[in-house]
Amino acid sequence: MTVAEADTQTAFQIEALRFAVGERTLLGPVSLELQRSRVYGLIGHNGSGKSTLIKLLARQQTASSGAITFATRPLPQWGARELARALAYLPQTTPAATGLTVRELATLGRYPWHGALGRFGSQDKRHVEEALVLTDMEAFADRLVDELSGGERQRAWLAMLVAQNAGVMLLDEPISALDIAHQVEVLGLVKDLSRKRDLCVVVVLHDPNMAARYCDELIALKDGKLLTRGNPAEIMRGDVLKGIFGVEMGVFAHPVTGQPVGYVQ
Repeated sequence: MTVAEADTQTAFQIEALRFAVGERTLLGPVSLELQRSRVYGLIGHNGSGKSTLIKLLARQQTASSGAITFATRPLPQWGARELARALAYLPQTTPAATGLTVRELATLGRYPWHGALGRFGSQDKRHVEEALVLTDMEAFADRLVDELSGGERQRAWLAMLVAQNAGVMLLDEPISALDIAHQVEVLGLVKDLSRKRDLCVVVVLHDPNMAARYCDELIALKDGKLLTRGNPAEIMRGDVLKGIFGVEMGVFAHPVTGQPVGYVQ
């Protein structure tokens, strides 16, 4: 692979990134490289810096020091609309969608492409309808978002992100309020979208088993610092999990898939 080819595969280059509030450092220094066509799971205990890191990548917060390069350009140099076309972000708590149907919510994902006064054209419509298909929300397109179940609502928000047609998707705890069935549904969708759309996905997760099942690589933070990173087989080991979560953990192979499953001893 040439240097130019490597550059096109790099979504984020993070160098000595640090975020502090007053005298308290919440994150850093952290250095990472994140590639396209991969799903990264950010794991760690509460307060480890996961949400802070993803907010910095989404430019929802400004770093105290260090640098983030996005698609070969420093993140601060991106214009707001230009960044919204390239990067989609779903926060922990989604805003109210009162009175909006699923299709109308998905349509909002096209805003960065045509603006408030721009015309909603055939290409925008195509992206919205494709997003509804990919998220399996066609049957719910005319339903109000507020009337949906938790899993359906999350898929509706994902439809908006898919319609945005960005190359990077940042998801902050997208399954925290969902039951197991809907967790599997949403994370399966995210992984599938990553493959179909060649996306770089960074997702904050609490459950290491869900992260291991649906992510290509796990990134563990502890006390605001990068503790370790690796593929699921490298991270899902008792000693590594104990270092991340601070409790004795064991691991066994799933009887059907063979994937490593962690448990508290």
